[in-house]
Amino acid sequence: MFAYLDLSTLLLYCIIAFLLFYLINNLDSIFNGLFPSKACKLPKSFPLVGMSFSLLKNIHQFSDWSANIVNSQPSSTFILHWVLGQRQIITSNPANVQHILKTNFHIYQKGTFGSRTMYDFLGHGIFNVDGDSWKFQRQLSSHEFNTKSLRKFVGTVVDTELSNRLVPILDKAAKKKEILDFQDILQRFAFDNICDIAFGYDPEYLLPSLPEAKFAVAFEDATTLISKRFRHIIPLVWKLQRFFDIGPEKELRKSIEQVRDFARKVMMEKREELQEKSELQSVDLLSRFLSSGHSDEVFVTDIVISFILAGRDTTSAALTWFFYLIANHPNVENEILAEINDKKFEKTSESSVYDEVKDMIYTHAALCESMRLYPPVPTDGKQAMEDDVLPDGTHVKKGDRVLYHPYAMGRSEKIWGSDWPVFRPERWLERDSVTGKWCFVGRDQYSYPVFQAGPRVCLGKEMAFLQMKRVVSGVLPMFRVIPVIEKGKKPVFVSYLTSKMHGGFPVRIQERDL
Repeated sequence: MFAYLDLSTLLLYCIIAFLLFYLINNLDSIFNGLFPSKACKLPKSFPLVGMSFSLLKNIHQFSDWSANIVNSQPSSTFILHWVLGQRQIITSNPANVQHILKTNFHIYQKGTFGSRTMYDFLGHGIFNVDGDSWKFQRQLSSHEFNTKSLRKFVGTVVDTELSNRLVPILDKAAKKKEILDFQDILQRFAFDNICDIAFGYDPEYLLPSLPEAKFAVAFEDATTLISKRFRHIIPLVWKLQRFFDIGPEKELRKSIEQVRDFARKVMMEKREELQEKSELQSVDLLSRFLSSGHSDEVFVTDIVISFILAGRDTTSAALTWFFYLIANHPNVENEILAEINDKKFEKTSESSVYDEVKDMIYTHAALCESMRLYPPVPTDGKQAMEDDVLPDGTHVKKGDRVLYHPYAMGRSEKIWGSDWPVFRPERWLERDSVTGKWCFVGRDQYSYPVFQAGPRVCLGKEMAFLQMKRVVSGVLPMFRVIPVIEKGKKPVFVSYLTSKMHGGFPVRIQERDL
């Protein structure tokens, strides 16, 4: 694996790694004075090691640290210097984001850095490839997001999971006055949903007993550990750990093995089902891939893992922060309840539930506002395939990593005004001059790239909104979700592959007076 490194380069990397860790462990007090965490000025860059000292000090709060820096720059862009001259361009400038995600899409790809780092986990899945493989997977996947599939998803899959599992669990917690980790509950809910709609498989992870499924634990561990690879100042460190099968890389290998065993099991069961039946009652995403002629076990397994990641982590992350925010903004909660009561949700068919959820305008705005402040994917990276110049004048070199920053953009005064810290769904709405009803006013997708934008814009955007609004409409009229957080403290936003609430989201459930 070291064929591309000569002995002198390998020795230099090892010496630098040793010096960095020695300095961090022994000169922390000096760094505290030199690089205060809340400083918005550019971190100091040193020969050979770049800005590594400041980066290491703030790596646990990278989203906030980098957001403060990038939003303090006149161009909303700064260059983070890593070791040995490596560069990462970080931007919250909408013009740059449009340039990266649309105008010069062909230049900014996943690239070798990102795909190699994620390969052990995602393989050749849709989120880890470029070119023809990406186009094929996207084209085939798009069939799963047409109106017919969406009606089935919200009217049958989500509604059944909500009525038969989520609501009974909340009802039990309310009656017994138990404290629930609502983040965990929402992850279980989303996991069951994505497995059902995408693979026709019910893992029964949200049963009342809240089973400690080995796969789910392994999946959570794998996403956390694989994302930590990106935090290594010197990638050689994790590569050596993987080579010798030690430390976090040993744990990661074991977790990925369990994840792949599960994904393989799902795929094999679906393949047998396709062979036994000449015609399936419903065609899910996995069936489409298996029927397309792509029967390679590893490739299809990669696809299964990619879609579980997308369906499980993003919507549950968005809902976790949404319920936290509305619990602290009763005026918003009351507006949402009024909208739900107006809809009445008289379920007569898949279509009626779909239409009622789709038209929840105020709730839609509240979800958008929540994701502005706490995006499920706070940063997303590309790699430049050739030299380029961004609209703000920043020069990009071939091989540079380029990071656009939705978390910083949601906190940008230039984009949202001086009241950006305020949770205010009304910023997404305006009143119809004739009816007096709310109308949703969307924002430029390059100023609000929460679902990415351009050719790789999220296929599941509408499905995610439908799922989230159905959960809100099913939970809020029956229960109050009350955060159990020490007075004066706020939950900590952490980011792995997707955002999380550090330590979970402990809540009490209280029945509403009907």
